[in-house]
Amino acid sequence: MTDNIKHECGIALIRLLKPLDYYFRKYGTWQYGLDKLYLLMEKQHNRGQEGAGLAAVKLNAAPGNEFIFRERAEGSGAISEIFEAVHDAFKPYSAEQLHDPDFAEKSVPFAAELLLGHLRYSTTGKRGLKYVHPLLRRNNWASRSLALAGNFNMTNVDEMFEQLVREGQHPRDFADTFVMLESLGHYLDREVQYQYDHLEQTDMDGHEKSLLIEDRLDIPFLLRRAAKGWDGGYALCGIIGSGDAFTMRDPWGIRSAFYYADDEIAVVASERPVIQTAFNLKKDEVHELEPGQALIVKKNGTVSTAQILEKKPKITPCSFERIYFSRGSDEDIYTERKKLGELLVPKILGAIDGDLDNTVFSFIPNTAEVAYFGMLEGLESHFNRQKAALLFEKGNRLNQEEIERILSKRVRSEKVAIKDIKLRTFIAEGNSRNDLAAHVYDVTYGSLRPKKDNLVIIDDSIVRGTTLKQSIIKILSRLEPKKIIVVSSSPQIRYPDCYGIDMSRMSEFIAFRAAIALLQERGQQQVINRVYEKSIAQRHKKKEEIVNYVKEIYAPFTDEEISDKIAQMLTTEDIGTEVKIVYQSIGDLHRACPNNNGDWYFSGNYPTPGGNRLVNNAFINFIENSESGSFQYTLNFLKSGR
Repeated sequence: MTDNIKHECGIALIRLLKPLDYYFRKYGTWQYGLDKLYLLMEKQHNRGQEGAGLAAVKLNAAPGNEFIFRERAEGSGAISEIFEAVHDAFKPYSAEQLHDPDFAEKSVPFAAELLLGHLRYSTTGKRGLKYVHPLLRRNNWASRSLALAGNFNMTNVDEMFEQLVREGQHPRDFADTFVMLESLGHYLDREVQYQYDHLEQTDMDGHEKSLLIEDRLDIPFLLRRAAKGWDGGYALCGIIGSGDAFTMRDPWGIRSAFYYADDEIAVVASERPVIQTAFNLKKDEVHELEPGQALIVKKNGTVSTAQILEKKPKITPCSFERIYFSRGSDEDIYTERKKLGELLVPKILGAIDGDLDNTVFSFIPNTAEVAYFGMLEGLESHFNRQKAALLFEKGNRLNQEEIERILSKRVRSEKVAIKDIKLRTFIAEGNSRNDLAAHVYDVTYGSLRPKKDNLVIIDDSIVRGTTLKQSIIKILSRLEPKKIIVVSSSPQIRYPDCYGIDMSRMSEFIAFRAAIALLQERGQQQVINRVYEKSIAQRHKKKEEIVNYVKEIYAPFTDEEISDKIAQMLTTEDIGTEVKIVYQSIGDLHRACPNNNGDWYFSGNYPTPGGNRLVNNAFINFIENSESGSFQYTLNFLKSGR
């Protein structure tokens, strides 16, 4: 992806099912869990580079000793920073003490059996260490202490907040992370109190009651009570100070979560291949958590799953996970990304008028590389069919030289674009920055014949088009191709996301800006006004009653018309080469990724009512100039009809 879009966070949970001494004897270190957590987090580094955190729970901490620990840090180096802090906590102890797993289990911070890690990308614009997961709710009762981390965006935080207020709470922050923590913490408190009330008349002492309460905590019950009103996409991990742990996935299956368990360990991560790699497992040994399901690990080591919320009739896992976000080392994702490239071949052939002899194919590094391989395989298959047909048609009339010439034809592939530099934050804005931005990418000179060859270059998605306009198209044009065809392996991104991706403003989308421009050019501003009036009319309706009228902005145009307008908008006056943009169709996206059909950012078909409310508000904000620092049209301009 050439545009810098921030996306889903990453989660990692480890529960050691044996005492630390077991791992010391088998693997030579009681830090086995910490080492594996570090590996799981580093393998998911792509999922969050704004911050990272970890929390740990000791299962058998004696009174007077800490039982729950946490470290958090901001920045792209946060993973290293938090683990360095953990190891700094070991420095007061002698080598002999650190070589004793029993001593470590009793006395050394973070020498724990239950570990939770998180990698953060903010999607709400709220930054700072206070927003870095895991969030922690402390209490002297271990069973009331909760650390929470997740990959989520909730669309009805206002409703959740009001529910907490009605329950008598005083929430200290409106952010969904804090509201989720307090919501779960509230029902955890109630569950503990319920168990305590049932034991109050017994002659057990407080310590005995506390242990029995911890054993009896009904995690599925409290999750059902807390989650019944949630609207959004989430994969949520929680660890309780008494030793219970849970991971829950939303009932639409929007966000992903995978797990593995044996007699030594239970582990959760956002992606399957990181678990495979960290524990040397086969694909079928790692399981995907079902929509609405939770993985529960009790203090006694029992591992089970429970259906917390009913799976929704229409399951819509995020297709962007397959196109871009998840690591391509997953077997299924690798195959799907290749298929995305292959399915673009007919459109590509149309864009170059079938002229394979005078066309060079390449990709925008690095995330589009797998789709590029699929595109090449599709082109080779097309070429082979052409060669077979020619040989069959001419048969015995061909001499050996002509046969060799036909068989020698190949798809011309080169590494044309090279990611060269990253602009640092101290670079000035304005013309100076734009000039430097043009050199973020470089080209391989001599990779095509000037003014004779077309250049086809594939990217995995085109969101804003900023990097294409400021850098890629400018630098590619220096090779003087006859035509530049930029191919996106995903469809046109037309609508905001509200479930974890940093795409919330209408003006961010080059497809939306192109549709608005076309409506203006063709004297159809009344379409914009009508959509605005419909949106305002439903602004205060319940989210379940809101309709996505923004679809009407795109309705007058074909996909190709919008693509052509995008190409025009991304081509500056100094570009002497014709530029064409080719997008994947939504139908072919579903063919390539049949099990991840969440396509709301392409189609506008949101899986939850909160999505329609978000797109409604985003369009109103666009019209009323309440987006910050973005491409906008004022309401007065639109109403003037000019």
